[in-house]
Amino acid sequence: MQLIDPNHPAYRPLWARILIVAVCLGWALVEITTGDPFWAVLSGGAGIYAAYMLFWNYKPQSETAEPTPPSEDHEDKKDAE
Repeated sequence: MQLIDPNHPAYRPLWARILIVAVCLGWALVEITTGDPFWAVLSGGAGIYAAYMLFWNYKPQSETAEPTPPSEDHEDKKDAE
């Protein structure tokens, strides 16, 4: 079961992926310091899972999906006829 889709466009910027992992692991530190180990383990696990999915499994999409402009040779052939 996949909870985070690393190919989603929202995860394309590096700062967004870093922020998600930092917030999860930061919240785990808050829970540890306040003395609640249950929530610290849950948020720490979410941070580790997010780091695994967003950095280890992340494969950037190629930008070749943009349409290419038509070549000028095709127009020259029409004019020559």
